[in-house]
Amino acid sequence: MKKILVLGGYGGFGSRLSRRLAGDGFQVLVAGRNHELAAALARRLPNALALRADRNGDLTAIFREHRPFLLIDAAGPFQSSGYRVVQACIAAGIHYIDLADARDFVGAIGTFDEQARAAGVAVISGASSVPTLSSAAVATLTQDMDQVRSIEMSISASNRATAGVSVASAILSYVGKPVRLWRGRRFQEKTGWHMLKRQGYAVAGKPVLRRLVALADVPDHDLLVDGTCGRPSVLFRAGPEFAFQTLFLWLLSLPVIWGWVTSLRQISRFLLPLQGLTARLGTARSAMTIETKGISQGTMLGRRWTLIADNGDGVEIPTLPAQLLARALRNGKLAAGARPGNGLLELRQFRELFQSLSINDEVQETPYRPLYQRVMGAGFARLSEPVRAMHAVFGDGGAKGDAHVDRGTSFAARLVASMFGFPPAGDHSLYVSFEEENGIERWERDFSGDRFSSCLSEQDGHLVERFGPFRFAFDLLPRGNGLSMEIRKWFFLGVRLPLALAPRSTAYEWTQDDRFHFDVSIALPLIGLIVHYRGWLRPLA
Repeated sequence: MKKILVLGGYGGFGSRLSRRLAGDGFQVLVAGRNHELAAALARRLPNALALRADRNGDLTAIFREHRPFLLIDAAGPFQSSGYRVVQACIAAGIHYIDLADARDFVGAIGTFDEQARAAGVAVISGASSVPTLSSAAVATLTQDMDQVRSIEMSISASNRATAGVSVASAILSYVGKPVRLWRGRRFQEKTGWHMLKRQGYAVAGKPVLRRLVALADVPDHDLLVDGTCGRPSVLFRAGPEFAFQTLFLWLLSLPVIWGWVTSLRQISRFLLPLQGLTARLGTARSAMTIETKGISQGTMLGRRWTLIADNGDGVEIPTLPAQLLARALRNGKLAAGARPGNGLLELRQFRELFQSLSINDEVQETPYRPLYQRVMGAGFARLSEPVRAMHAVFGDGGAKGDAHVDRGTSFAARLVASMFGFPPAGDHSLYVSFEEENGIERWERDFSGDRFSSCLSEQDGHLVERFGPFRFAFDLLPRGNGLSMEIRKWFFLGVRLPLALAPRSTAYEWTQDDRFHFDVSIALPLIGLIVHYRGWLRPLA
């Protein structure tokens, strides 16, 4: 009987993992700083033993006395943790797995690859919902895609799944802090626990869940970008069951953003009692969803995998990857070396474990036609290839080029241009990022650091561009090897305004020298020219 030492083996996730490993026939060494709690759990498990152990202390004596086959670190937090346990396991010739979801910790585990290989042990970091389960789901969703444009994920836990100090500390470590994301074909910084979204979770035969989620920092933001064909954008959000909890953390992020405090981690112990006050409220339902957008045999396809866990079984999910990897190690199916857990398991393996739990999952697929194609119909196919490529927006994309800007010089013209965020006059390097969600595109133009954005959608056969409270409806008309945009209606706060008072906008797009070119001029009656920008772009690979 092989022994597995579980650090934090009596904690929220560790206790569940200890029970699962004991059920698989392992002898479990339930370890942690509180020997009484460890012993209480060990008495309820077959072939289990309680040990007092500190992940920040010296484990050598324990290793020599008990000689475990594998150590699983379920204690955490890993956001500020070193690799002392990893190094001790390698030195003792013991396999190592952890449940870390800390981006830097998991991402750097490969630095121990040579040492682990020399010692003949497997060192696996991130054996949890992310990145191990998430990567297995992504692999299923994208298996026949030639190019993946975007991956968007979220997890929402039941309010009854009370987080421990380690989990709370991990979340608070990035609230209000910069989070590095690959979006628009370049790295950008967003703010942790911002980018709020109302997320729906739907599985056939189950009531739909709707939860408010916010940006969380996880290893997938690096691992899936580098490990998925097409180098897609990756965005992960998380949130508790109640929206007021998500909004409360969002409010707490503001002092961090303003520089009043450096981090919220030190208040994790104070927040847990507050969460405990609402622990009996809500449901016992947790959910996870992953949506991928990509190209398969020339067709744009969106695929969504959704998991809904009932009866409180959502808290079992983070332990399943470690259980499966422990089985693989026992069967000799994991090679020596140090690496993250992404790509080591398949979704079908998780589904076998789901059968004994109140967990249901399914995959939905939706074909997609780009916005300009929907508006132009058959005319879209007659556009030159660079123009079509610029408007084949699906998921995420970006383009780069150069532009020249002229601006109106009157006070009124400068005021209007400033209101809309139009760039200053002169020559500029130009970067444009594209984001598509539910058929609506958001274009952000970056003229040498000066940015303005608009949202594009379809309505009554027109292309509608929204700038704040203003909406403009255009016809897209073929012109040469490109197109022109002709304004037909305009609105302010939903109220249609006279066309005679509309901006005089001329916008042309065409191909020249195998590059996408554009020329956009905007003027107002009685004021004259507001802005005129022209140049070229190339999509970024």
